Amino acid sequence: MLSWHECSSKDELDQQLADFIAEQLSTAIATRGQAGIAVSGGRTPAGMFKALRVKELDWSKVFITLADERWVAPDHTDSNERLTRENLLQDKAAKATFVSQVSSAATAHEGQQEIEARLAALPSPLDVLILGMGDDGHTASLFPDAAELEAACTSDALCAAVTPPVAPHQRITLTLPTLSKARSVIVHITGESKKTLLQNALLEQKPEAALFPIRRVLNKATAAKHIFWAA
Repeated sequence: MLSWHECSSKDELDQQLADFIAEQLSTAIATRGQAGIAVSGGRTPAGMFKALRVKELDWSKVFITLADERWVAPDHTDSNERLTRENLLQDKAAKATFVSQVSSAATAHEGQQEIEARLAALPSPLDVLILGMGDDGHTASLFPDAAELEAACTSDALCAAVTPPVAPHQRITLTLPTLSKARSVIVHITGESKKTLLQNALLEQKPEAALFPIRRVLNKATAAKHIFWAA
């Protein structure tokens, strides 16, 4: 089942989504004693992160990782880890455990095995997954036309190394099977163009391999799926 949550402003979106995520995490902690969440980078989630980080829950029992990461140093301008540390891992959320997806290896492909071992320590499946979506329909770092796309969509591994066809930096991404097993899958987008793209992606009638990656994840997701959007 796919539920749309449309908000009248980005501020309202940030607050509603933060409330929703906090409730999901609290339920996971109460039910299983811990919670695992994967978040996405970019500019869209920063306001939501700031709203989420002050929520009252037992953050010491929350494990946070990324849906994907650029293969750059954690203090690099393009680092998703940097954005997450600066905007989410503050205030009450500073007590959470963060699992990084970058290492000192020269390439993402060389570092993939080390990241795989780190991710294996996370609660599985993830309790909450927050995805963004690019203008090309990519999500996490599942890029259309990437040489590694099909491997990342079918692998038994938790993560995969990907080289985007046009975007900068090699990436580590959670594989499609890992993403799709999350107990709650959330797509967090803003703007009319992204809404239209997602609506079109959901209506496409094409072979699986030709679908937008965001559609492929939503097709495979087995639990609740939510779209949170504001203009």
